[in-house]
Amino acid sequence: MQMKRIFVAALAACALFVLPRIAFAHAHLLSSTPAANATVHGPDVAFELRFNSRVDGRHSVLTLVTADGRTEPLAVGNQSAESNLNAHATLKPGSYTLRWQALATDGHITRGEIPFTVR
Repeated sequence: MQMKRIFVAALAACALFVLPRIAFAHAHLLSSTPAANATVHGPDVAFELRFNSRVDGRHSVLTLVTADGRTEPLAVGNQSAESNLNAHATLKPGSYTLRWQALATDGHITRGEIPFTVR
């Protein structure tokens, strides 16, 4: 019975050290340009998404959604940092949503949307 308690205590201690690393390994968005609900001046719009961990730019996806629901993929450019995704688009005035899907180096995918307006 004593060995079982020691084993359970050791397992719990290991979980306390391992689980936070797993939880923080996902790529969570820290900031973006443009920011959510921002108004930017066009027609040239640069996108930069900054994450809390490294992301794989070759396997991450950025998609632009227009006000009428059309979607167009954006080419992910050279990463300005290992934790950033960058892109560029020429846009007419209107409302847009940037959809992102980031692949973290731990193999997990996170997704989100950033609505913005071009003036």
